[in-house]
This record gives sequence, C-alpha cells and structure tokens, in this order.
Amino acid sequence: MKITIGYALAAALVLSAPCAEAAPFTMEQVLSYPYAGGLVAAPSGGHVGWVRNVAGVRNVWVADAPAYKAHVVTSFKEDDGQEITQLSFSADGKWLLFVRGGDHDANWEGEVAPVPDARPEQQKVTIWAVAPKGGKAAVLAEGDAPTISRQDEVAFVVKDQVWSVRLGSKAKPALLFFDRGKDRDLTWSPDGARLAFRSDRGDHSFIGIFGGRSKPLVYIAPTTSRDLSPRWSPDGRRIAFVRLPGEGGAPVPILKLTPDPWAIWVADASSGVAHPAWTSPETLHGSFPRTEGNANLNWVGGKLVFLADLDNWPHLYAVAAGGGAIRLLTPGPFMVEHVNVSRDGQYLVYSANTGSTRDDGDRRHIFRVGVDGGAPFAVTAGESIEWEPVAADASHVAFISTGARRPPVAAIAGIDGKQRRDLLADDVPAAYPSQAFVLPRSVSFRAADGTLAHGQVFQSPESGAAKPGVIFVHGGPPRQMLLGWHYMDYYSNAYAVNQYLATHGFTVLAVNYRLGIGYGHDFANPEHAGPTGASEYQDVVAGAKLLQALKGVDAAHIGIWGGSYGGYLTAMGLARDPEIFKAGVDLHGVHDWSRFLDVWFRPASARYEKGDRDQALKVAFLSSPIADLSKWKGPVLLIHGDDDRNVQFEQTVDLARRLDARHLHYDELILPDEIHGFLRHASWLRADTATSAYLAESLAARP
Repeated sequence: MKITIGYALAAALVLSAPCAEAAPFTMEQVLSYPYAGGLVAAPSGGHVGWVRNVAGVRNVWVADAPAYKAHVVTSFKEDDGQEITQLSFSADGKWLLFVRGGDHDANWEGEVAPVPDARPEQQKVTIWAVAPKGGKAAVLAEGDAPTISRQDEVAFVVKDQVWSVRLGSKAKPALLFFDRGKDRDLTWSPDGARLAFRSDRGDHSFIGIFGGRSKPLVYIAPTTSRDLSPRWSPDGRRIAFVRLPGEGGAPVPILKLTPDPWAIWVADASSGVAHPAWTSPETLHGSFPRTEGNANLNWVGGKLVFLADLDNWPHLYAVAAGGGAIRLLTPGPFMVEHVNVSRDGQYLVYSANTGSTRDDGDRRHIFRVGVDGGAPFAVTAGESIEWEPVAADASHVAFISTGARRPPVAAIAGIDGKQRRDLLADDVPAAYPSQAFVLPRSVSFRAADGTLAHGQVFQSPESGAAKPGVIFVHGGPPRQMLLGWHYMDYYSNAYAVNQYLATHGFTVLAVNYRLGIGYGHDFANPEHAGPTGASEYQDVVAGAKLLQALKGVDAAHIGIWGGSYGGYLTAMGLARDPEIFKAGVDLHGVHDWSRFLDVWFRPASARYEKGDRDQALKVAFLSSPIADLSKWKGPVLLIHGDDDRNVQFEQTVDLARRLDARHLHYDELILPDEIHGFLRHASWLRADTATSAYLAESLAARP
C-alpha cells in the first residue's frame, strides 16, 4: 500500500499531532536558523570571508581588520538551490572568488548542474568575483575549482581541462593548456609563474607542472602510482605530493580489512627528480586517511605536515622535507580536523574533539600548535563548539562558533583565546526559539559483541505519560553527531529536527555507531561492517534498547529515521527487528549492497578472484535490508530526490517495488531534480515536516 506524501498532507498531520497545541515552536521556525560555513582568510591577512545561509538564501560576507566588522558583498535573494562554495581571496585581498552552483559533495558527477527549483532554464556552475571593499559581484567564468596566482590570474577547471582568465581584465577565459588526463588539485607556485596539477589517468595519475604556453608540460617522476595533492615549497623550487599505489594487481580479498599504504614524495620542480620523504608502515593504522581532506598535506618552512592515524587517532605529524624521523605534534586520544597554517608558518590551527570540559569528545574546539612542536594551546574551551579555524592575521583566529542552543555563526578571537566575539552582531535573530531547546546529553552503551558505541539523548524534562522514542542514525558513515549543531549543514538540519521531535512528544537518541569518526581508527574501520556483514547495526539495536530503558520512554513505541547510510540503517531496523522499530523514515538510503559493491570497495578497478567476489556479493546481499523483507511489518516513509549523485535513486525504486510485492505499507515523498543533500530550504522544510508528521502519526506521539 502506497501513499504519496504532499506538503499539505504533511502539514495537516503535524497540526493534528496531540502535542501540537503545547508546542514551543513550529518546524518552519526551528529551520529558520542562520548557518555560517566555508570560512577563509586572505593570504595577506586582515580579511576573512564566509557563506551565510538563511532559509536557503546564500550570500557571501566579509570582515576586515582591524575592527572585523562584517558586511555582505553579494545580494542573492532566492531559495534557488544554487550552493556557494570554494571562497578564496587574491594575494593582496582585493578580490574574493567563489563558485556558485553544482553539487560538490557528490560521489559522481552529473551530466548537468542541479536545478532543484524546477526553473525552465539549465543552470551552470560559475565562478564569481567581487571586490570585498566595494563593488558588485559578477560572473568571471563558467567553471569550477578556481585558484588565484599572485598576478591575479585565475586557473580553473572546465570539463576536466584547465582554463584561465585574469581578474580585472576584459579578456575572455581561454584554455590554458591541453592535458590528456582529468585535471584536478590546481595550485600556483609562490611566484605565480607555474601551475601544478593532478592529471588523473584512471588507474594511475601524475603530478604535472605548466610553466608557460611556450614550454612543454613537466610530469613529476611519472610511475604507475596514483599521485595527488601537490604542494609547493615556500621558495617554489620543490614540490611535495602524496603517492598511492596504482589500481590493479593481484586479486585482493574483499571481506577482510587490508592496509592501504601511502607515501609523501618531494621532487625538484625543474628536473622532476623525486625522492620519498616519508613512507607509511604497511599496517591498518598506517593506511591512507580517507576523511578530512585526506592527508591534509602542508609544506611549512622546511617541514611537511600531514594527518595520519598511526597511533589509532587522526593526528598531525611533521617530517623534514629531506626525510627523516616524523614528529607527533598533537598527542592524545582525540581526532584532529580542519587544519590551517598561520601566515608566518610558525604554527597550525585546527579543531579537535578534546578539551577540559566533560564530554568534549562530542564537541570540537580550536587549538594551535607550533610547527616545531610544543604543547598545543586551547584557543577555545567550554560547552561551546567551534570548527574551521583560519589565521585572520598575526594575532587573531577566526572560526565558526555554535553550541547546543546557538546556531553556527562566524566568530573571532585572539590567538591567546581572549576577546572572543561574533563577527556579525545579532547574527541569530532574537525570535529564534533555541531557548526552548533541550540540552542533549552524551551516553555510551555496549553492543551484543561488546563494542562500546556512543550517542546523544534529547529528552524533554516534562513529566507525565511515557513518550515514544526515536532513534536517529547519521549517514556518511564517517561522521560524528555532536552535542550541538554540526559542521556539515546536512547534520545541522538533523540536529534541528531532533530538537523539534524532543519538544513535540518524543525522546530521541542520536547513535554514533562504529564506522563513525571521533572515537579512533579502529572504531571507524571495524571488521565485517556495511556490505561485509553489517556489524554496525548491532550498535543501533543496542542504542534502541538503551532508549527503551530510559525513564519516560514508551518502550513499545520506538521509531527510527536517518538519511543516506542512516537510511540504510533505518531500513535495516524495520526489516530485522520489527518488534523494536515500529515505524521509520528512510531518506535516500541504500537497500541492496550487492548493487553498490563496486562503489563501496576501493579501488573500484581492483581485481577480485571469482569465488571471493561471488562470496562478497552473497554477504553484501545478506547485509542489506531487502534480505529480511519477510520480517518487515511497520510503515515507512521513503524520501528521495531523483537527481541524487551519492545514492542511486534506483535503490528507493527497487525497495518500493519489493514492498509492493509483499503488500507492505509505505509512503513516498519524491523530490524531482533534488540532489542527495537537498539544496533548497523548501525541500528540507517539506521533508522534515513530513518526517515529524509521519513519526507522530505512526507512533501516536502524545504530550
């Protein structure tokens, strides 16, 4: 049985919920928060820029030294679904570039740019330029991934080739050079005379250097390896890069974790002669990091600084450019993210889930550490949450600041942590209902196999009859839900919805299951997870049992919701444990791993022995929700945008047909032309309203 959920029906369900009359805020109100992100600083110092999104209207803001008073430099006025990304200042801070349009969190490229507002003309991915101190933002070129030289020449990518245009010039954009590969990772030399890039050739890739139209391209120490992340030395004479083995080779096991070794190489930028500066151990902890910008390689002074999981935690290490022993810069049981280098190259600023306040493992704070070592210094602390630090100038660090009741805003503080303030006064409207939010609390619980999992409980303090419970499962899966808003807008939306549910008749538990980040490499890389056995689902069940045991929770009325990988786990709950999970909302989830096998396993072109592959396909199927449809009982709302470039829309089509065949109840909310992480505020409002309404109706929420 199927019903297609429309906005009017969803709104009606919310209004009919028994607790609506006493509700402190509406879904529209809770989703009206401002969201700041994409923070950058000018290379010359004294300027910071960021994107501010309010109800789907995205604009670029800038704050200039010494007062750092914020002002808007664009004037977009519609919730049109055109994202703004990749902000960058020119060397002198006189220009600010940004990219408008596209889907920059996709697993694969679409044939055309997204048009989620159904306008009748095709949209383009465009590069814009604006003078931060005055002037109108204008389209500079059609393209993506721009980088600016010291001479204000902008190199960018169009259909995998490198083009260029000069800021302030009337000349039209032109192809800068031809390369047979798919060009990525553009970076100008310090003097602006040469451009390094990654030439992706499929099973191998090269680091190339363009030195002028009259000169041939130079390929740095070309091998059968995959080379990426080129980084210039401060004097421009050398270039560092990451080297991974090329794809292919002998058959590899699919159902067993194996090391993914890598190395950092340094080459003479003129001759191309290269040598390894550091080589990872061939261990699981030595494997190439796959989150937070991969290795986050930086050349600072005479040292190379990078992220690695060598002691089970993602930490910063330094090694001399000439090679030698590495030095751990950030010791301790925590993870490092969002790394940036100071303008003078003397220290690094980063975020980490550690600090002096209880439960800081479920937060982020800003730290700085010297490139030569020394004890890291906490720039921020307490129950707030901070991320995306940038060195605004020699004495200030800018970052995004949030908390349990305060939406993400741009802020600044001295490098000593003093004189902290918001960059935009009154960034959060006084009418925003965050003071009615519950304060989430951290919890831990053990799965059936003994694994310690984690999460946050959202529970209203009111007494009375027991309330239904809801499990929220994040996507990714390399994510960690926090004790407040999240540094990904997708999960800030989820946080707002969980707050809505907690104040509208539910107790919510957000589960940080194995495969997620924040608890070490081993937790994030478990055996037999996902399509190799779904071991992480045990954590979801353990979380549900904890939720059932909480005082004030009606154990017989537990629901589940989540998106992407969370949609997969939602469907798993409904299929495997219908006695626990009575209803669910599944946003763009994976339902048949055997269809997704070549996407999940890396490298995609690796060779597998036939028997091993056949066994892997069998295990992948058995690790999927569709393998247990015979036990499925509860209703489910399926939500999916049909321009999804992360999870194929066919995953939801296939599940719907299988549910039809078994005459099982489901409802649909399909969003034409929306992508995976919905681009329009209107889409999120519609989906979130339907989610809360469906859970209220299915679980009979009551105050």
